[in-house]
Order: sequence, then structure tokens, then C-alpha cells
Amino acid sequence: MKVAANKIYLPLFVLILLVQLYLPSFKACILMQLAALGGIFIFGNVKLSGNFLDMLKPFLFLLLLGFVATIFNSYAFYNISKDIFHFIKPITGLLLGYVIFRQVNNEKLFVKSIVVAGILSSLIHLFIVFVIIGFSTAIEEIRLFTRDNFLDLFALFFLIYYKKFFKADMFKIKLIWWLALALIIISVILYFSRTMIILAFLLVVAIHGLTRITPVTVKLFAVFVVSLALLFTYLSNANIRRDAKGLEGFLYKVKIAPEEMFKTRINREDHRDLWDHWRGYEANRAYMLMEEKPYSFVIGTGHGSLVNLKFNAPLTGESKGMRYISELHNGYMYIFYKTGIIGIMVYLSIMFWWYSYIYRKQTFINIIISAIGLFYLISSLTITGIYNSRDIIIMILGAALFFAESNLKKTNNIEPIQTT
Repeated sequence: MKVAANKIYLPLFVLILLVQLYLPSFKACILMQLAALGGIFIFGNVKLSGNFLDMLKPFLFLLLLGFVATIFNSYAFYNISKDIFHFIKPITGLLLGYVIFRQVNNEKLFVKSIVVAGILSSLIHLFIVFVIIGFSTAIEEIRLFTRDNFLDLFALFFLIYYKKFFKADMFKIKLIWWLALALIIISVILYFSRTMIILAFLLVVAIHGLTRITPVTVKLFAVFVVSLALLFTYLSNANIRRDAKGLEGFLYKVKIAPEEMFKTRINREDHRDLWDHWRGYEANRAYMLMEEKPYSFVIGTGHGSLVNLKFNAPLTGESKGMRYISELHNGYMYIFYKTGIIGIMVYLSIMFWWYSYIYRKQTFINIIISAIGLFYLISSLTITGIYNSRDIIIMILGAALFFAESNLKKTNNIEPIQTT
């Protein structure tokens, strides 16, 4: 029975991850995931533990909280439905990862499935870079087609650290391991992504136990902060051109990263100033709209609310541009705008809950869950965090939560409460 489950559920999981990354339509991805969940619940013997249901409750609360302010406003149904899809995405992702690997129930196969998905994703990425784009030296042209890919990063670290935690080789033939490693590394580098660098750093320090708060890690963190300050001091004083190509263009992006998020005094008529600080601009516009409705600071503006940019921004391929947007790059401002301070408190509690896994038994799964919690805390500043429409990490997390629960059950030899 398990062999049959592996043949069905592992390819399904890999397919869902790749579709989430490469299918442009967010709604189509969610509908596919809901269909997959429906099929698993109908044809599989699905059980959800009480602990896992507790993990879903904060997301259900945020989903329902978003309807409170909606009741008092006349929003278009299309915009309301769009927000609903975004707010059910974490629930769908967690459920998919959890129920699929509850059927498989093999931690090693979970890790291997991520590596296989990463290899396929790397091949797709390199095909895009070298064939479709024709390998341009302009980073902005490469990133126009390929933004971030956290699947590749997880695959890379799972591949490297598999033997450390599972005391065995992932592939019987060593050459396959080296080829997979080279392929994924090349793919990761060619994303030129600042956010992927952050995740890579977090995975390294988490795997080596350096995200626990101890006297040693506090000192290391202080050294890191000083080093980071020196780096940005150097970049701020270096003559790095905004319109430069290649590595210099990437360094310019790194240089402006802090002010890109937090600068709010922006000259909208100065396109250089506007696009270099776009995240700050849209967050400031959202806050100014909330000031018009003081209650929104508590419960948000609700599902269906839009942010008026005050001009038609060329954010899509449409010639007329977009004046009203629903999503924000800053995930904290996005949650604050939709659900108020109550939503922000719930959102933060979720991520700190996941981070706290580092203080449990130092297993591979607990380390990964904690690193994901930390990453969401940081990525919520730039790419909407948990509510990023292309995020695949939430599905990896759902699977990891099942194995954390399963490992704890084996340790305590206690059967968890189950709900059909």
C-alpha cells in the first residue's frame, strides 16, 4: 500500500510545486491545489491531528477577520474573491504538504522529493536562461523571466546535508550527486536574488544550531550586524551606477535594499526615486488610506480593499497601467492594511511559533521548520512573506510539520488526537 502511495503522491507533490512556480495564473494554481486536496480527502484515508488543526486556526482567524471590515464597505466581488484566494493559500499549502506526506509517511522520501523537484526546476530555469533569453549579461533581463526560486535552495541544502542527518548517501552513484549539486548551484546563482541569499544564510546558520539565542550566538550576531553595517557603508560610498549591468547592477540593488523598504518621502514624478523605493511608496499609500478610516488600524480595511497609487503604474503588460492594487510587497503592511493590528499580532505569533522549534530536539525537521519561521519574518518585509502568491515554502512546511509531529509521537509513544 505504501509503495502505491509513493507512486501517486510523490509525483503529485513535485507537480504541484513546479506548477506553483511556473504557471502564471495564481487562481489556477489555487484551484488545482484545492482539486488535489479534494481528491486526496475523497480517495485517501486522511486524518488530521489536533495539533495540526491548532496550527491552521490562526490562518482561519485571519481569513475570517478580513470579512469584518468588508461588511461595512461596498467592495467589488472580484476584489473580495481575489483576497479570499490569497488568504486561503497558506491553509491550502499547509494541508497539501501535511496530507500528502501523511500518506507517504517517509521522511527520507520527503527530502528526496524536494531534491528531485529542485533538479527539474533547475533544468527549467537553465533552459529559460540559455535558450529562451539567450543568456544576456544584463541581470535585469534574466530576472525579468526568473525572479526567486526557494525550491532550488531547499533542494541544494537537502542535497548537501542529507548524509549529515540521515547517515546515508542520497544517491548510490556519487557522480549523480555531483551532477545534481553542480546543476542546482548554477541555477541558484543565476537568479541573482537578494532574498535567496538571505534564505541560504538562514539555512546554514540554522542547520549549525546558530539561531538559538545563547551568549555565543548573541556575540556572533553582533559581529554580523557590524559586518553588515560596514558593507552598506562601503556600498553607500562606492560609485555604483544605477543603470550598470552585470555584477555592478546587482550591487546597486543590494545598496538600496534598506531604503527601498522604508523610505516613504518619494517624488512620484522622479521615476528613478519612485522605482528605487517602490515598496516604501506603496506601503505609505496604504497607511495614508488607513488614516481616512481610523477603525482600520484595529480590524483593517477588509477583503476587497484596494490601495490607490494615485497614478497608473506600469506594473503589468497593460498599456494603461494599474492605479489600484490589492497586494503589497511588504507583507506586514499587507496584513495590517487588510486585518489591522489584530491581524499583525496573529501573523507574528505564527512565525515565532515556528521559530521556537529550534529549542526542541535538534532534528533535521525541527531545524527546517525554525529556519522557515525566521525566513518568513524577514521575507515579509519584501515579498509578502507567507502570502506571496508564488510561495512554495508553505507546502514544504506542511510536510515538515507532519514529520515533526510524527517524530514527537515516536519519542513519547503517545497517539495524538485525530480528526477525520
